[in-house]
Amino acid sequence: MRVRISASHLMGLWIAVLTSLLGVLLGQGVQQMSIDDCCKDGQNRANDNQGCFTVPLISGSPTCRTVQEQCCLAVLEDNMCTTGITVAKSQGVCDSLFSNTCETKTTKMCCDCCLLGKTGQEQGLPCDHSLSLGYQCGLVYRACCVDGVADNQTAPMAQTELPNKDETPDTGDNSVLSDQCNGKCAHNCVGNDTCGCFKGYKLNPDGKNCEDINECLLGASNCRVGERCINTDGSFRCQREVSCGTGYELTDTNNCKDIDECETGIHNCGPEFECQNTQGSFRCLPKVKCGAGFIQDALGNCIDINECVSQTGPCQRGQLCMNTVGSYICQRNPVNCGRGYHLNDDGTRCIDIDECKGPETVCSGHGCINTMGSYHCECGNGYNFNSITRLCEDLNECRHYPGRLCAHKCDNTPGSYKCSCTTGFKLSRDERNCDDLNECESNPCSQECANVYGSYQCYCRRGYQLSDTDGVTCEDIDECALPTGGHICSYRCHNTPGSFHCSCPVSGYTLAANGRGCQDIDECVAGTHTCAENQSCFNVQGGFRCLSFDCPNNYRRVGETRCERLLCNESVECLAMPLRITYYHLTFPTNIPALTNIFRMGPSHTVPGDDIRIAIASGNEGGFFKAERVAGGGVMSVARHFDGPRDFELSVELGLRRYGALSTYLAKVLVFVTEDEPRLAYNPLLE
Repeated sequence: MRVRISASHLMGLWIAVLTSLLGVLLGQGVQQMSIDDCCKDGQNRANDNQGCFTVPLISGSPTCRTVQEQCCLAVLEDNMCTTGITVAKSQGVCDSLFSNTCETKTTKMCCDCCLLGKTGQEQGLPCDHSLSLGYQCGLVYRACCVDGVADNQTAPMAQTELPNKDETPDTGDNSVLSDQCNGKCAHNCVGNDTCGCFKGYKLNPDGKNCEDINECLLGASNCRVGERCINTDGSFRCQREVSCGTGYELTDTNNCKDIDECETGIHNCGPEFECQNTQGSFRCLPKVKCGAGFIQDALGNCIDINECVSQTGPCQRGQLCMNTVGSYICQRNPVNCGRGYHLNDDGTRCIDIDECKGPETVCSGHGCINTMGSYHCECGNGYNFNSITRLCEDLNECRHYPGRLCAHKCDNTPGSYKCSCTTGFKLSRDERNCDDLNECESNPCSQECANVYGSYQCYCRRGYQLSDTDGVTCEDIDECALPTGGHICSYRCHNTPGSFHCSCPVSGYTLAANGRGCQDIDECVAGTHTCAENQSCFNVQGGFRCLSFDCPNNYRRVGETRCERLLCNESVECLAMPLRITYYHLTFPTNIPALTNIFRMGPSHTVPGDDIRIAIASGNEGGFFKAERVAGGGVMSVARHFDGPRDFELSVELGLRRYGALSTYLAKVLVFVTEDEPRLAYNPLLE
């Protein structure tokens, strides 16, 4: 089937739906301009690539505005889908459409679905393959799939044909008309250099080729409720959406018909049964009929019925039921006296036995009372009569009255019981309840004791912990040796009985107000440095540096940290020297992460066409630093980890080429890498 998705085709469907819907809205009495004019305005905006959600009002009716927007969107979506199909056919990939905009999503969807259709055709899959791709994606899939089939494929006959103005009658031989069109027509030539199409097709705008009419899309099928319309080349077919189910088959007329399993021989009835067909199934009926007193099993065999078991009392009272093959018989019961009775002298009836007067002692010291057919014993306190063993057995009061006799523990004794207490309690005067025992009166703990109900708890003062050995002795806690002891003091921890204290290095630090951390002493502010008068003091972690600098020849000092070059008088050697030398002082610890930017250098303002170069001219022995260009200048960063405190004197040179002239600037960067926060490992032997 050859299906082509065109802008006019999809847009025509949108307009048909909108016209039907909005015709109802306008029929409610609102006087507005023509629907076609509103729609044409929206189409023109889409063709001019203007927005569809900011259309200017050409009528005071909100309905006209809705028509403008929807007709505009229909043209845009069709154009985007057509673009996606064109990309898929021309490029074979959709990567160029990969973005997250709404417009590109529609284009890429049509591109991807077209590639799926071409792949399905190459793998020999049917073009109406039932993939759950969605309605629009399914149309594009089938269009591109059919587009790969040879052009000389013939179209099958349709169940219902849709007439169109481009259709030409089948008149048999059309060789004369084809000659009049010089062989340019894909289907038929109707004369006067005009082409026509077979039934189920319509002529393309090029006047040569024909494209299939999608009867399902246009609603021109005659499929019933419960059937799905599937478009075919030049026609369509109706397919039932729900299967007929077990026991039924689908006929050529799309109806469900019962399968006669007995006639087709697909039943599973055994040789002892005969098959009887039912709607959607069948039954197996036994061939042999069983007589009275028998029942038929699953295999068709007749087996005897045990009436003595299956019926309730088939015989009269005093008779015994005995089963026979196919029936049963009733026999009179013989005289049989039960327990506690015996036959009288003539053997006609049963009389009671007086067990209390017998030769055997039945109640073992307890009173005996005879009853009809039995006896029972009058047992003493704390005993019960067992009607099975016919003995007086001890009554376990603890089990018989749980939680009601004793407060804690109950111990059974013959004919009675006694109470006891758990550890930490003592028996009260009533010999049933328990009172708490105050263990702290015997001073079991080395420091503090707290009596609790039924026990006691030893606890220690601050700085001590309870011994794991006996649970009563208090031992000193070595706070410095604890897993978190390294974080108690920033430098050194000293353990003391029940406590601890911290200390800092002898020079360069002082103990913080919290008594644990060490604070750097700023010798420059405190005035405890040893720098000369012509030197400046620069504080670093745990110490200080005395700094001074002099400007080189042909430079003059400007401010405290800058030297500027004097006039060069056209000297080439002088012009190659930096325009400005600036001194900088930096300090940071050794644990500074690599790739951290520590210094930035660049012109105060940039001009289009500036060419900036930055490099470390000297002082970078070991390659601990690196310089690189960034927008508007350059930065110097840490290249690798420092293995210890070090001082660096780096010369960072920046070259600026502007308007064809090269100017250089030099930064003298003094870097003082200091020790991390001082810390001394705890050694209990030094305490």
